[in-house]
Amino acid sequence: MATSSPEQIQTENKKIVSTDQAPAAIGPYSQAIIHGGLVYCSGQIALDPVTMEVVGEDAETQARQVMNNLGEVLRSAGSDFSEVIKCSIFLDSMDDFGVVNNVYGAFFTENPPARETVAVQTLPKNVLVEISCIASV
Repeated sequence: MATSSPEQIQTENKKIVSTDQAPAAIGPYSQAIIHGGLVYCSGQIALDPVTMEVVGEDAETQARQVMNNLGEVLRSAGSDFSEVIKCSIFLDSMDDFGVVNNVYGAFFTENPPARETVAVQTLPKNVLVEISCIASV
């Protein structure tokens, strides 16, 4: 797969971050915004960045894809998981909390960020998990 360099579009007060290494936005939002030394990453779901199809039917597989996508957005913004300050996790069912927590924890082995986890009625494309974050740049 050919890789392209991340794109950052500068506006007056913010930089819009975009990379083809993570799924393209499926609505009127940016993958991430850099402002004031922070990167605000939009929620990622378990989409393959090339096919834009949902990866996996179980929460563990989907959570791994979500975290990989989030990592690519962070990298494109000039950050990484060690700089994450806050995460929000949205689950289709709290029954998946344990398995998603295990996948998530593998990406934050030291000094984990603040976070909340909530169950919601429905997520985009009927996925099982969505995660967003804020990190320093």
